[in-house]
Amino acid sequence: MRYLPEIQSPVDVRRLSVEQLGELAGEIREAICEQVKKTGGHLAPNLGVVELTLALHYVFDFAHDRLLFDVGHQCYPHKLVTGRYPMLGGLRTREGMAGFPEPRESAYDLFSVGHAGTGISTAVGMAKGDTLAGEGFHAGNPGGRRTAVIIGDASIVNGVAMEGLNAAGMLGRQFLVVLNDNGMSISKPQGAISHYFDRVRISHTYADFKKRAREALAGIPGGSLIKDAYHWWSEAAKNATHAMDIQSGWFEGFGLKTVGPIDGHDLPTLIAFLREARDFERPLVLHVKTIKGKGYDFAEQDSSRFHSPAAFKVEGDLENEGCRVEIKSEGWSFTAAFGEAIVDVMERDARVVACTAAMPDGTGLTKAMTRFPDRTFDSGICESHAMDMMAGLAKSGFRPFFAVYSTFLQRAFDQAFQEVALQGLAVRLCLDRAGLVGGDGAVHHGFCDVSILRTLPGAVLMAAMDEPSLRASLEFMREYDAGLSAVRYPRDIVSDLFAGEACPPFELGKARCLSKGYEWLGDLESGVNGMAPELAVLAYGTAAIDAVKAASMLGEEARVAVWDARFAKPVDVELITSLLKRRIPIVTIEDHGVVGGFGSAILEAASGVGLDTSRITRLGLPDRWIYQDSRAKQLAEVGLDAAGLAGSFREVLVRANAAAQTRAR
Repeated sequence: MRYLPEIQSPVDVRRLSVEQLGELAGEIREAICEQVKKTGGHLAPNLGVVELTLALHYVFDFAHDRLLFDVGHQCYPHKLVTGRYPMLGGLRTREGMAGFPEPRESAYDLFSVGHAGTGISTAVGMAKGDTLAGEGFHAGNPGGRRTAVIIGDASIVNGVAMEGLNAAGMLGRQFLVVLNDNGMSISKPQGAISHYFDRVRISHTYADFKKRAREALAGIPGGSLIKDAYHWWSEAAKNATHAMDIQSGWFEGFGLKTVGPIDGHDLPTLIAFLREARDFERPLVLHVKTIKGKGYDFAEQDSSRFHSPAAFKVEGDLENEGCRVEIKSEGWSFTAAFGEAIVDVMERDARVVACTAAMPDGTGLTKAMTRFPDRTFDSGICESHAMDMMAGLAKSGFRPFFAVYSTFLQRAFDQAFQEVALQGLAVRLCLDRAGLVGGDGAVHHGFCDVSILRTLPGAVLMAAMDEPSLRASLEFMREYDAGLSAVRYPRDIVSDLFAGEACPPFELGKARCLSKGYEWLGDLESGVNGMAPELAVLAYGTAAIDAVKAASMLGEEARVAVWDARFAKPVDVELITSLLKRRIPIVTIEDHGVVGGFGSAILEAASGVGLDTSRITRLGLPDRWIYQDSRAKQLAEVGLDAAGLAGSFREVLVRANAAAQTRAR
């Protein structure tokens, strides 16, 4: 490493020659790849934007100007040239740098972002704010702040991005949208707009434009690249074939001038165009063509697989086709288990259809899409559209399953309310990455799906603790036609703790007892009146596994009975009543925010039937942000691992014994 270790800020980048920038680009790629090999992380999207990032920092001064990201997973090069190279070794951990833009790390990061479609709108807001404050760039204020936003990985198709473009066109000032067009989303891009950009890329006009841009760089001094390129592109578009409709016209419908596509790996061309775009006093789109995974053949050839891989090892020369790359496997995941289970469901029921929003690999739906191409859909990064499409399929008599990360479900809540729940339609939500997600950190935690969906009348909410219960929940959902239903499961390995036991079918609103000898407590009409536990634990989802482990840690200290609650709506009121009438303390556990979650549902249910709720203790994610680290460390941090739960159980028992002694006196 010759240059990268010496880069303390973009000021150091601007001291380099263009030729030296090319060397720095190679060092950045090497550093990112070597780190992701060890820890996992977003690889292909970052490899694809190295030159673009360097060119932006070379031309703009983002200590003063504004740089915003749309989809933040392509920010590693930006972080490395803004003084965070020493933090790379701790990538996606609390000790190192986050995998997404993070204002806590640096003033160069303006928003903590991990969802698509938001960058243009927030950039419009900052541009308006600077203008109102008299700090915006214009001819009369050449030292004012410029604004640039990078949008890529097909997030331009997101509805919020469209709304942002609509507002950007009315700004009447400098505003640069850099469209990073790599021909990919997280996986293969979807929809008419992505196909449109495909036509732009393969047309002869793109090649002609690249040639024209190179000629212009060596042209007459004093000319304008932007004006010349824009004029040439408009003229070329007039004569384009039917496969090349006027590309500029699509964005100009929003009031934005458009230039490109230009080669996103050609530093001289990028710098030249950006220098003019920097001072262009109208909203402008610079269409930049990049290669996702650039620089490493294995990442270029399979950019979906290497979008965000786990740690991996390489046999052979890393940069050549002949190398063999093996991604580390940590075990059988809930995502993989869901992928197998949904195929089984679809094989047994021709009415079942399935959808994902740009995450066929991430949600495990890839196998189903291969097996049932006519009954599976990828909406692209458009969760709201996907939810409404599923509502339409439900209305048409099908049984739709929408596989979506819990954190991205939030983007479609309005549709879940209006077009699904209000209509009484049976759309089935399969919520991957529920709870703490590990290295992706706060931007991706699924901590509020229960609290938002529980507000919807008629919704049925479930959680899976292992693979058999996941399969059982999907079967329950398949047959549940009365309204919206959902099952949540984490980004984690499935437990085999109960592999030797038969998993009973899901029964609406009924918990499953995991502690032998206490099953009778779930039935108020039961004539059994055996030895009662000193503590009852109602755990939602995989927390039930850790609760069982925690109970075993107590050993002979106390009798602790654990239930897999299964349902957060409706909850098992009969079990709650049975426990509280016997004065048995209850602890609720969930890998979800404690505000409005499963524990709140238990409290509300107990209060609703007139029971004393003082014996209920809720454990869950605290009302604060949990930042990037391994999922195991995050669970330990909030006391939801087995050791932390065992300590909480002891505390509850101490309080319960003290209260009993007080009553006795």
